[in-house]
Amino acid sequence: MDVLRVVLGDQLSRDVAALQGLNPKRDAVLMMEVRDETEYVPHHKQKLVLILSAMRHFAADLREAGIRVEYVNLDDPDNTESFTGELQRTVDRFKPCKVAVTEPSEWRVQQMVDDWKTGLNVPVEVLQDDRFFASHTRFREWAKGRKTWTMEHFYREMREEHDILMSHGKPEGGRWNFDADNRKRLPAKTTPPNRARFTPDEITRAVIEMVEEQFAQNFGTLEAFGWPVTRSEALAALDDFLQNALPHFGDYQDAMKAGAPFLYHSLIAPAINIGLLSPREVCVAAEAAWRGGDAPLNAVEGFIRQILGWREYVRGIYWALMPDYAAMNALKASRPLPEFYWSGVTDMHCMHQAIDSTRHHAYSHHIQRLMLTGNFALLAGVAPAEIEQWYLAVYADAFEWVELPNTHGMILYADGGILGSKPYAASGNYINKMSDYCKNCEYDVKVKNGKDACPFNYLYWNFFLKNQEKLKNNPRLWTAFSNIKNMSEERKKQIENDSKEFMNTI
Repeated sequence: MDVLRVVLGDQLSRDVAALQGLNPKRDAVLMMEVRDETEYVPHHKQKLVLILSAMRHFAADLREAGIRVEYVNLDDPDNTESFTGELQRTVDRFKPCKVAVTEPSEWRVQQMVDDWKTGLNVPVEVLQDDRFFASHTRFREWAKGRKTWTMEHFYREMREEHDILMSHGKPEGGRWNFDADNRKRLPAKTTPPNRARFTPDEITRAVIEMVEEQFAQNFGTLEAFGWPVTRSEALAALDDFLQNALPHFGDYQDAMKAGAPFLYHSLIAPAINIGLLSPREVCVAAEAAWRGGDAPLNAVEGFIRQILGWREYVRGIYWALMPDYAAMNALKASRPLPEFYWSGVTDMHCMHQAIDSTRHHAYSHHIQRLMLTGNFALLAGVAPAEIEQWYLAVYADAFEWVELPNTHGMILYADGGILGSKPYAASGNYINKMSDYCKNCEYDVKVKNGKDACPFNYLYWNFFLKNQEKLKNNPRLWTAFSNIKNMSEERKKQIENDSKEFMNTI
């Protein structure tokens, strides 16, 4: 065997670097299901099914193309339960001249790969993952010498560099960012479209059975599993988004509605993050929809900004600052994660909706994550590692490189403002403005204090009172601290007491 080519579970693309130049007669592909990866956090059952089924389908496609695949199943009695153990076992069996692997997406796996270079008695070639728009080097070049790292500045460079939504060197529509147009509440009588979901085939059903048996205690249900697990299904999911959701995605991307978990969101992040779709092809397809008159510019720009801007930006931050980044805790948050994040049992209707959707679909959209489950964790002072483990476990699209910066920086402000310029704290008023959740809640969003008040109301002010020394000089928080300056001591004490009493109940 000339080259043993390692393909990891989030690298399921024929274009991945490790597969380039493959000689079917002399090379082989190694794919591994190992417990180190299925158990390092208590993954949602649907996340496990998605990745393991997609891996098995990808291996089958490679074999159909005449490529030799050495595939290690999770229940193989000889499974060593780690990437390193399985690679060593395969190298010992076949004695390849070289091992080739695409750089991993997560820091902890990269540490394993670095150990392979010295621990294996065979050369190991680590190849750049060119599925992203910006390499690690490209992001560091952009960041070098800047006092602050602002996503909008990075995004504009990416637009220019890759000629996306550009005309003669200028942004289409004369503006780089149409976010101000994308904050509408969903009208009460609007019925969101039914979205494409995919019926499990024989391979997926076998994985579902295995996960139900071996991971019975894990979070989540499998009855509603419908994620794309093949390239063809992922393309169908992309087409469904472009035709049925993208035209209204911009207007309602921040909206929330009870019983409507998907609304107009793309639902393709899991497929992109495991390699079934490329970020470039989805940006090109979205731009083509605008140029063809099938979607408005505010929707297309907003979607492309999530992929070309935000997704690339958080990856850049992750790799530029790890491993120290994960240990930052600028606000000294230390509270354990409330149990209702796992059970969904809470009288806060908005939180119940977001967590219940997560339980049944391994999904909630970005505003539910940022302004509900994330906002509550921020206001309550939940320890970063506690809520980060939860996000990493429960969402089908969650891998540490994208989950950690989003949670650590955007949601919790644990990095002190490296990623986001302010904490995204909000009271019940924001939730009421952007959703219909409050009308069916046990708490009253219009009441500010006491047992009937929406907990977000007093927790919001308690957060700023508790952290005012750390945050009072932030210019984006001027309004909050101006209000605190005019607040009576009696009111402050009431806020503190309500917050303490509520947190004690959970």
